[in-house]
Amino acid sequence: MLKIAMIFSGQGSQAVGMGQDFYNNSDIAKEMFDKASERIGINFKELIFQENEKLAQTAYTQPAILLVQMIAYKLFKEVCPNIKAQLFLGHSLGEFSALCASGAIDYVDAIELVHKRGSLMQSACDEIESGMMVLVGLDDTSVEKVCEQARNVGKKVWPANYNQDGQLVVAGMKADLASLEKTFKDAGAKRALLLDMSVASHCEILAPAQEPLAQIMSDMLKDDFEAPIISNVTTKPYTTKADAISLLKDQLVKPVKYKQSILAIAGDVDMAIEFGNGAVLKGLNRRIVKELTTVNISDMASLTKVKEELCP
Repeated sequence: MLKIAMIFSGQGSQAVGMGQDFYNNSDIAKEMFDKASERIGINFKELIFQENEKLAQTAYTQPAILLVQMIAYKLFKEVCPNIKAQLFLGHSLGEFSALCASGAIDYVDAIELVHKRGSLMQSACDEIESGMMVLVGLDDTSVEKVCEQARNVGKKVWPANYNQDGQLVVAGMKADLASLEKTFKDAGAKRALLLDMSVASHCEILAPAQEPLAQIMSDMLKDDFEAPIISNVTTKPYTTKADAISLLKDQLVKPVKYKQSILAIAGDVDMAIEFGNGAVLKGLNRRIVKELTTVNISDMASLTKVKEELCP
């Protein structure tokens, strides 16, 4: 039997209209939308299917992405009930979807959890001008060196997302990030682009959110894991509630080691299935380990295609 990694992307994968094909063609999807809306008092149909400003706000982006991912996962399990995950893996927010898919938290609880996580992250950044910058064409060591030297002179900048070779995201104070654009380019970066974000993820700026998030997780998580989850922080598997709370608390202030995680699991799985909107991780995986086949389920057509391949 195939050894499959089931994977979930993070913020940045959202788009207006995502999940609408599922909603239009599945009673399960409709019910999941309704229960999620009822749980946190947000009309997810309006949030996701109509142009609006809220979808770009992290407290709403996070539950919207998780909802569509869990619908994709649920519909896959309906048509391929005997396909089991060898492991689960998510990118940043996606680690919470991995937790949900593993059975360690119910999806409506997970909707509330990541909504609160987004609010906590935003609150930690409300009184300051923080953000993130994507760097292209610069190796990890050079990025880490520039960030360390900048911190030594009082700037607040940290590596935040290790996506693939030559693509790394840094987080910190916007003014500090902007001041380092030339330094990064002088070090060899082809691009150093400030992202349109008001939250600095995966760095020490989010420290105030750690304890409140840990308490919410303590109230919601269960010691019930179908398969191990790969930690963004350590690249190692975990299967307990205690580890999930500790590692996801750390994840707020430590970088997402996505590239390193894929390299770590590549020898243990035969393929990966990405659930949810787009195919962000499919593209990253192809550039990290080209031999790792990744398929994505983002609508009914892609669900049917994967079903025909794996469980005809």
